[in-house]
Amino acid sequence: MSHAAIDQARFRQVLGHFPTGVTVITSEHGGERVGLAVGSFFSISLEPALVGFCAGHQSSSWPRIREAGRFCVNILGEHQEDVCRTFAGRSDDKFAGVGYDAAPFSGAPRIHDVLGWVDCELDSVVPAGDHDIVIGRVHDLQAVDGGGPLVFFRGGYASLGR
Repeated sequence: MSHAAIDQARFRQVLGHFPTGVTVITSEHGGERVGLAVGSFFSISLEPALVGFCAGHQSSSWPRIREAGRFCVNILGEHQEDVCRTFAGRSDDKFAGVGYDAAPFSGAPRIHDVLGWVDCELDSVVPAGDHDIVIGRVHDLQAVDGGGPLVFFRGGYASLGR
């Protein structure tokens, strides 16, 4: 079976019509904080409690999170677009000006004022094209704020308009 090459710009444009919530995955590795913005976070299993996200092979943060073996998923609120932009880019210190404390299990930065957080241990990694599918075993979690989520839609940030 032959598969035609899909134009990458068209692929992004079409799939951009599917709204995604935005998270920041954080970890602490070798005394350094590390984090990246992720729009591909998902629930996998209730028993055992597993969650997942996809990390691009081009990411400079993902290899350090993988090596640490523990991470915290920070579910961003609609008021945290600036946090998302910071963690989506490259910076020497993405945590400058961002309030956080240590997640109870992983010790990873738990960003203040998020909607919720999920504290995880790396369970497995499945290579998939130019990304890895990361599966985390949940050790602790909490919903924190009742505001609206930060949503990415059609190449920009959107509100649920509640």
